[in-house]
Amino acid sequence: MINSTSLREQIYSYLRNEIKKGRLEPGSSINLDQMSRELGISKTPLKEALIKLECEGFVGALPRRGFQVKQLTQPELKDYYEIIGYLESGVVISVFDRLKAPALIQKMKQSNTEQKKALKAGNFDRYYLLNLEFHDLFLNLSDNTTLRELVVPMKKRLYDFPRQNYWEEWELVNLDEHRKFISALEKGDRLGSAAVMRDEHWGWKKHEPYFVKFYKFNSTSSRK
Repeated sequence: MINSTSLREQIYSYLRNEIKKGRLEPGSSINLDQMSRELGISKTPLKEALIKLECEGFVGALPRRGFQVKQLTQPELKDYYEIIGYLESGVVISVFDRLKAPALIQKMKQSNTEQKKALKAGNFDRYYLLNLEFHDLFLNLSDNTTLRELVVPMKKRLYDFPRQNYWEEWELVNLDEHRKFISALEKGDRLGSAAVMRDEHWGWKKHEPYFVKFYKFNSTSSRK
């Protein structure tokens, strides 16, 4: 018998995939009664899965009307970029003595090479996973589990809302920032490597033009 926790996680994964694939579009409503009938499940694990998605920012609760897939706004993207930049750069500073180890730097170089190969081959799913793994190489050195739990949902929100084909020109910029980050590590530049991660890789001003074009935002859009 499937316990309620694993069923909730299965439903959560299903809904996340539906959002990622664009089958549950931003702005669309999720009726608990209707979806529970369609999936052949009770409303309890479905609601629990939706509450988890709400905590991650993918859906919002509608009073007495179920849930709605949230729109991703330009101001939200700016907030996420700034928050992730400060958190990741803080980790870089705190774990720098271990991060600059030659073996770890070599792993980063290899990861960056594999990311570029995946990008050139049009294998976007592999590129996506390799990119997350690159950052995990230093995030996992931190003993601050709460910080890692904060960063992961924000990255999911950025990348899976819904998942789109990657724009090679933009991703090559990201890979070059990885290269600059690795170079600073090799030089033993603690503050420089953190600055690359905070001000370039997660620098909103640098990446805003790509986001506006990629997500077709109006550059004057306001916070909603």
